Amino acid sequence: MNKDVFENKSVPAAVAALAVPTVLSMLVTVFYNMADTFFVGQTGDANQVAAVSLAMPVFLFIMAVGNIFGVGGSSYISRSLGEGKHEEVKRTSAFCFYAGIAAGLVVMLLFFIFVDPVLSVIGADENTFGFAKKYLVYVAVGAVFIVLSNAYGNIIRAEGAAKVSMTGMMLGTVVNIVLDPVMILWMNMGVSGAAIATVIGNIATVVYYFIYLRRGKTVLSVSRSHFKVTKRIVKNILTIGIPASLNNVLMSCSNIILNMLLVVYGNNPVAGMGVAMKANMLVVFVQMGLAMGTQPLVGYCFGSGNIKRLNSVMRFSILCNVIMGSVLTACYYFGAESIVRVFISDEEVIRYGAQMLRALMLSGPFIGIMFVFSFSFQAMGKAVQSLVLSISRQGFVFLPVVLIASRVMGLDGIVFAQPIADIVSLVIALLMFVQIIRKAKKNHEMGM
Repeated sequence: MNKDVFENKSVPAAVAALAVPTVLSMLVTVFYNMADTFFVGQTGDANQVAAVSLAMPVFLFIMAVGNIFGVGGSSYISRSLGEGKHEEVKRTSAFCFYAGIAAGLVVMLLFFIFVDPVLSVIGADENTFGFAKKYLVYVAVGAVFIVLSNAYGNIIRAEGAAKVSMTGMMLGTVVNIVLDPVMILWMNMGVSGAAIATVIGNIATVVYYFIYLRRGKTVLSVSRSHFKVTKRIVKNILTIGIPASLNNVLMSCSNIILNMLLVVYGNNPVAGMGVAMKANMLVVFVQMGLAMGTQPLVGYCFGSGNIKRLNSVMRFSILCNVIMGSVLTACYYFGAESIVRVFISDEEVIRYGAQMLRALMLSGPFIGIMFVFSFSFQAMGKAVQSLVLSISRQGFVFLPVVLIASRVMGLDGIVFAQPIADIVSLVIALLMFVQIIRKAKKNHEMGM
């Protein structure tokens, strides 16, 4: 455990120690996700690019399962560290490991049973069905490793080992990026090659994390002797993990609905939105990475009752995110066409993609604030607030907006739905945070 970062370093130094490796990890994740689209795009087949975009909701669902244990487990672990409960940390991390394996196997089995209905629901047509099925079959085979990779990147970060988490993610990304051109282009495997490379990358990450957990200087454990199912552990993991995973599930649902609305206008808008969302990941993931990096620090401060340091951490994180978001938004907005052109050469797809990317960037300067609030809610164990925010951005705010706007404004309404939902969700997050801090200060003053 990195106690010096949690208790002694200045807020900027502590945030840098935890957030910089996490931001770098998220940048690597961006390239990891962009790689599939980029190299599939080099085939010149817009249907294969569209198929990868259509398959993304299923991939997000698998990641959502990992988030149950990753976000839920890391939240409880960071608070337990703040309270000095090291044995509880070991039992929690061991539970997340074995429960993650079981959950991944269930996901794989369910997918193979329902693969064809799933493809129909996500909007695959006669041009994309075969490509999407090939991609998802291989992804399903690697479900256990995708779940564990996503979960333990968060759990290892919870004890302050942000560099270890970053190294594992980078290793998986490098493996994926190296294999992508080999399998997609040189071996002429197309989308199948992209999926296989993704799975092998996740396997590499999991192997690295496992070696660290068995041999490294860590308070975490994957030993069977620490695996114990207790009501307390399950409750603390699920009350935070389910809202966090719900965000991914709703993201999957919203992507499915988005693709179903877009496919009415043809496969090129679907491909354009897929490229735009991949490109936009740089802005989103950099800001998410900073917020995610400070999550263990927020949880530790909350667990130890240091509300003053908690507030300082959040203020500094928000300032950094606003600055980064504004700079990236300006670069993306004015360079949209050039950025989209990197992924594909089809002029119609480029036209759609550039329009969609500019629309997505409208919330770029501010979305990082919402991420800071969101991960802070999770770190503090605030299940209700975490749930409300999770179902806002991709759920009860986004879905009504996109459905109504698509009827009123057609394609333009679909394109502008996400930035509108982002801004509304930010307002909701701010109101909830003010309420939490007031209550925490009051409890602290009363000695509760």
